[in-house]
Amino acid sequence: MIFTYFIMILVTILGALMYLVEGSVNPSFSNIPKSIYWAVVTITTVGYGDITPITFLGQTISVIVMLLGYSILAVPTGIISSEPVSYTHLTLP
Repeated sequence: MIFTYFIMILVTILGALMYLVEGSVNPSFSNIPKSIYWAVVTITTVGYGDITPITFLGQTISVIVMLLGYSILAVPTGIISSEPVSYTHLTLP
């Protein structure tokens, strides 16, 4: 649950940030909910491409969000997959 709340807060902050950066020059980021949608699509590495940043700062932030999305997927995967391996070291009576 904590991980889910963290992601929800993160995409809200990233969406608001992208609205501030792109909202005045890019009609795709016309409101914060659309910007949050972009953040969810980008951080989950789906990348539909229907909303794309056009400013240099917006593109830089999007690169950071994409790399953050990969790390968010990779870290829990490593933790979860290491658990079954830890049980192989137990000895049976």
